Amino acid sequence: MQAYGPGFAHAYNWRWGAFARWAAPQIAAFYAQTIAGQQRRPVLDLCCGSGQGAPAFLERGYAVTGLDLSPHMLAHARENLAPYLAVGRAALVLADAADFALEQRFGLAVSLYDALNHLPHPASLQSCFGCVAAALAPGGWLVFDLNTRLGLRHWNVTSMDDAGESVVITHSSFDGTGAQAVLDITGFLRSADGRYERFDERVYNTVFEIAAVLAGLRAAGFASAHAARLDDLSAPLDEPEREARVFIVAHL
Repeated sequence: MQAYGPGFAHAYNWRWGAFARWAAPQIAAFYAQTIAGQQRRPVLDLCCGSGQGAPAFLERGYAVTGLDLSPHMLAHARENLAPYLAVGRAALVLADAADFALEQRFGLAVSLYDALNHLPHPASLQSCFGCVAAALAPGGWLVFDLNTRLGLRHWNVTSMDDAGESVVITHSSFDGTGAQAVLDITGFLRSADGRYERFDERVYNTVFEIAAVLAGLRAAGFASAHAARLDDLSAPLDEPEREARVFIVAHL
């Protein structure tokens, strides 16, 4: 999995955190209705980035461990989650989502903003499923979102965000038939001395066929798995490939 650099981590923290802040409370509400959630089992925030999804669980009394491969993302997460880290309610782990092992057992693993699309191929996604299954307590849950092939067809866009102290230009491309979409990012970050520092990052989104994803979860030991919309995570979709983005819900 890609380990993003300091420039991209900075831009991600101010530009792309809104999705996690929007989706996490709805997943937390779903989790609260499960047996594992009612037992107050802790939450694993997989590919936690700058930690902006974790407060939705922390504010509801769940302990959260954030895991990410980028030390620069985790540096922002330490700032964003500082009050919870200080009292031991949150923890951060530097590790690869496709190759990790944790001693603690969790009631929920959650991964947001198509983070698992960033895994390079189906074998790495399957390895991730195995690691998550080993980290979950019996009866635990895994919830994550994926961009579908249909959703990635909308990636052919160029945009610019100018926040005064930071400028980020993105260009995304996908031919509709290949295995990966590409997002090229160029940013200019204003430093303390007033000069701008440039960074460049290439981000990939791998196309994972949803039927294969669900089969892979069952092969990893999950008793059930389905694709859903965020507003009704309990309801399986009949035709998930007709959605731009789906949420995968798996129960161990």
